[in-house]
Amino acid sequence: MNYRNYIIVFTLFISGCSFIPVPFTAAELKDQAGKDNARVTQNQEPVGGPISLYESIARALKYNLDFHLEFAEKILSETELDLSRYDLLPQLVAETGYNGRDKFSGSSSQSLITGTQSLSTSTSSNRDIFNTDLKLTWNVLDFGLSYIRANQAADKVLIAEEEQRKVVNRIVQDVRTAYWRAVSNDRLIEKIESLLKRVSKAIEESKQIEIKRLDRPLTALTYQRELIGIKRELEELQRDLSIAKIQLAALMNLRPGESFQLIIPERVEAINKVDISPEMMEQLALENRPEIRTISYEQRINKKEAKAAILSLLPGLDINFGKSHSSNSFLFNNNWLSYGAKISWNLLDIFRYPATKRELGAREKVLEARRLALSMAILTQVHVSLAQYEHAQREYKTAADYYITQQKILAQLKSGVSARTVTEQSLIREEMNMMVAEIKYDIAFSDIENAYASIFASLGIDPFPIDVNMDNVDSLANSIMHYFEGLSLHEQLFSMKVK
Repeated sequence: MNYRNYIIVFTLFISGCSFIPVPFTAAELKDQAGKDNARVTQNQEPVGGPISLYESIARALKYNLDFHLEFAEKILSETELDLSRYDLLPQLVAETGYNGRDKFSGSSSQSLITGTQSLSTSTSSNRDIFNTDLKLTWNVLDFGLSYIRANQAADKVLIAEEEQRKVVNRIVQDVRTAYWRAVSNDRLIEKIESLLKRVSKAIEESKQIEIKRLDRPLTALTYQRELIGIKRELEELQRDLSIAKIQLAALMNLRPGESFQLIIPERVEAINKVDISPEMMEQLALENRPEIRTISYEQRINKKEAKAAILSLLPGLDINFGKSHSSNSFLFNNNWLSYGAKISWNLLDIFRYPATKRELGAREKVLEARRLALSMAILTQVHVSLAQYEHAQREYKTAADYYITQQKILAQLKSGVSARTVTEQSLIREEMNMMVAEIKYDIAFSDIENAYASIFASLGIDPFPIDVNMDNVDSLANSIMHYFEGLSLHEQLFSMKVK
């Protein structure tokens, strides 16, 4: 082969080793988008009627994609744990091979004393040889390290469970907030739209009165300003309530734009009681919050890493045992057993250990500092959630008093309109105030429900029994309903099974 041929072969080799980025085609992206669009709501139970609070929580827990992501990560951690157990086993390697050559591998010997050939050229090997080996190898040091890694993998599974608990608490809290605001929207939407039409008409009539000078301009303009101001506030409240239903649909993983109805419960005056002392709440929060437990597992993993660092300093002991066969006809024994042991020790690891020890110590200090900082933040969250709940109670009572008072005022004005002592314009203005009061009354109730859920979240309490059946939405919704409505907060705390 001349140099030109060598150059051609070398060029082809280099071109075969080069890689060019290949983006997805428009057709491939379109196909993937179609598959993703079809799968986001695949295998979900259809909505069969108006949705209650507990069904919305059940649907969020069963179908929410964030929850599925955490569940998938937990399954991944469990799979990695199962895989790490195989590292504890010895290696059993089966090998078979073929060696061939076009000529025999002959050789001769030369005397080191006389320098003459002491043996005629001969061979002890066939041109074609098949070899098979079955060898069992076990490294004692690797076994010890694998045992520690498996324990660390088990702690990572527990960390994944705590992350899942944190996501569940967040989802339930978000669902409760969005549900009650969406209920307010469904309860009042028809009234709001009807009243806005009347207000728009009243504003136009007032403008005509101003133009035609049928009343003093300042009086007409003041009336318009009051109506427009109340209308603006009403539209802002309506915007927030209408978005809540979209947010609730996303939490339940319903397809955007899918129509669904909510069960509209009667307004109740009863408020959930927090019958537990702040001191006990602090203790429970430090015991149950997923973030604290996660750091505890990370600290345990770090301690095991220190053991692994010490173990890696020890010499490794390899023990092997094998069965071999060769097709070489010149061998006296074509089948044989082999066994042996070998000790190896990387002496440089001794110099590496001090740096490793410092790194692990620094990591432990970081984890401990993070734990203390997080503990203080959690204690603060407990007291903040209590303060928010107490404040929400006061706001709810104030909103209820304002709503009742506005009802009485509106009743008086309606009587005045019937008796022709009150104008229609005054009635419309108070009807708008009444609608704003009603919306704020509902929002105050949703805020108090959200604040109550925040107490659960601040304590790290699971919002439903952990042994609940999640096979279908109805059974899960019933379990959540009995759990929330059948027990007080104090009873829930002490009847629950903490993970």
